[in-house]
Amino acid sequence: MAIQVYNDHLEVSDKDFDKLRDLVTEAKSLSYCPYSKFRVASCVLTESGDFITGVNVENASYGAGICAERAAISRAVSQGHRKFRAIAIAADTPKPIVPCGICRQFMREFNEDIVLFLFSKESDHIKVYLKDLLPLSFGPEDLGIEIK
Repeated sequence: MAIQVYNDHLEVSDKDFDKLRDLVTEAKSLSYCPYSKFRVASCVLTESGDFITGVNVENASYGAGICAERAAISRAVSQGHRKFRAIAIAADTPKPIVPCGICRQFMREFNEDIVLFLFSKESDHIKVYLKDLLPLSFGPEDLGIEIK
């Protein structure tokens, strides 16, 4: 199944898009990746208009590291946010990268319709929707739970 990829940012204003791009690009410098040297940053735009960044943080035991997307969402949740308008992800790669499977499921907890803006090293971007990256996903409603 082919994933539809877009180059627009219709879900957010030009100002918000530019801020997402700038913050996620700047945040890469804070990445802690002494082992892989693979810097990744994420920026969550909350429903209330806050921008919250996160970066990947590696660990000598490898499996104990955390991805940038989960770091940003965890930080947002710890500040009381539960609804997100967009998530930006950036890496130092020639093409934009997509989130790993664990991050896709982590994002799904909060909104399967979330838009993702994925940026390359040169700030080129593509847009995808989480529901396209994680089709037929499992979420709170499958447990009969409504998250507010």
